[in-house]
Amino acid sequence: MNNVMSWIKDIQFFTYVNIILSSITTTFILSIASFILATIVALLLSFIEVFGPRPLVKAVEWYVKIVRGIPLILALFIFYYGLPRFGFPLPPLYSAIIGITLVDSAYQEQLFKGAIEGVSEKQIEAAYAIGLTKWKAFRHVILPQAFRIAIPGWINEFSIVLKDSSIAYAIGVTEIFTQAVHVAQVIADYLKPLLLVSLIYLCICYPLSYISNRFHRRLIEMGMIGS
Repeated sequence: MNNVMSWIKDIQFFTYVNIILSSITTTFILSIASFILATIVALLLSFIEVFGPRPLVKAVEWYVKIVRGIPLILALFIFYYGLPRFGFPLPPLYSAIIGITLVDSAYQEQLFKGAIEGVSEKQIEAAYAIGLTKWKAFRHVILPQAFRIAIPGWINEFSIVLKDSSIAYAIGVTEIFTQAVHVAQVIADYLKPLLLVSLIYLCICYPLSYISNRFHRRLIEMGMIGS
């Protein structure tokens, strides 16, 4: 009897696989949108922290310290449950994007700040010597070099954001983890749906990790960063 029930559950699971996979688009939208927005915010913050006036530098430093100390799920709850109290209700997906952007921007800021500080002082002095402003020197001279240095960590950061997107389950965003839980509840079997989702994350994150490591080794060979 147990074997029959197990066989029925297997059949049920395979009929729901497409339902789980259909939510991968939402996962990518959530992850990519949050990551791109966080990158933009982080670049601006890193520019301010390295080249800005002291009051703004202190403001960025406090922003990073405070935001890095906030659990991601709390950030999502603040935007999803807190903003309606002030008359600004947001759909779950938008709340998740803003929450992940806020938290990830603080981590990316530290990544880009370190990369900017890794650019040779002579390059910066040369940019100023030819009459570039701080912003133009940052945009045309410093940022291209800093971005190459930051690429391995930047790629890894996307893997983190992708996996963290599953926390959006807590506010009702229907991404692959949420859909897998729904399927598990229907077929009364959590193992197979969650293993499938784990495999999906692995298939996405492992190649990204491989690319990141290749970039890192290449930068070491070029002498752009230390081993």
